[in-house]
Amino acid sequence: MPTTTPARPRVIAIEEHYWDAEMAALFTGSEAARPGPLADSLHDLADARIAAMDAAGIDVQVLSHGAPSAQKLDGPEAVALTRRVNDRLAAAVAAHPTRFAGFAALPTTDPAAAADELSRCVETLGFKGAMLHGMAHGLFLDDTRFRPIYARAEKLGVPIYLHPSLPHPAVTAAYYDDYAADFPTVVRPAWGFTVETATTALRLILSGVFDLHPGLQIVLGHLGETLPFLLWRIESTLARPGQKRVAFREILTRNFSVTTSGFFSTPALMCCVMELGIDRILFAVDWPFADNRDAVAWMDGVPLAAADRQKILAGNAERLLRM
Repeated sequence: MPTTTPARPRVIAIEEHYWDAEMAALFTGSEAARPGPLADSLHDLADARIAAMDAAGIDVQVLSHGAPSAQKLDGPEAVALTRRVNDRLAAAVAAHPTRFAGFAALPTTDPAAAADELSRCVETLGFKGAMLHGMAHGLFLDDTRFRPIYARAEKLGVPIYLHPSLPHPAVTAAYYDDYAADFPTVVRPAWGFTVETATTALRLILSGVFDLHPGLQIVLGHLGETLPFLLWRIESTLARPGQKRVAFREILTRNFSVTTSGFFSTPALMCCVMELGIDRILFAVDWPFADNRDAVAWMDGVPLAAADRQKILAGNAERLLRM
């Protein structure tokens, strides 16, 4: 009898970055673009990027502008510039519609306009949601002025991806300056990014925004920025007498998903599976800051059933992002 070879499972990577030349030119200081292979990869939205995907077996990248993106912008030009950035991303996706999808950048300096831009990007440009980076204009993203963004995301049925950016300068000075010269990544991915993003997510839950918008979906990279590991302790201590009631575990497991971006650890993944459930975990690389082949090779070896592995590699993204 003839044998058949099963189709190769689809792979969708959902935290994959690029830079728009006009936007990135506005970054200054430690956030400024520097020439080199990393910058070349961030600016490429064609052959070299697709070749790197093919070499690892990645079918689709969901593209998002690298930090700090539009949250760096102030003033009336922010809305128009962000619109141009999103239009150029839409053109890149349209040029390779089977390989790329997009997350919108949003001009958080004007939350109402940001909500309208999210609608335009989803309904007209076909984007899958939006990405926000760290604090916005010195404010945590749970501030009530940003509620129009979350209300619109819930109405549209698309997620908001919370991505790290630099900690507040006062936090950096107090917590990291003693060691930043010798260990510069301690301010960024080694620790500072994680603490800031986990704090933002925790504050969102405590703020009551999910009481107002119970359908709102949030995505966290880096296997949940430590929150799955800390979930039992956070839940148990918030339940102590004398505090306002909050269903922390219920909200985290109902309204949040996490991705594997830049975090290829089997024990950490198993913690997420056990605390959040397999349906809340999505594949991502964090390209070009992490390697496509490392991410895919790691997933090939994780001790999960094939059906569960495929949920992470593509199925959960297909459902959440309607792909």
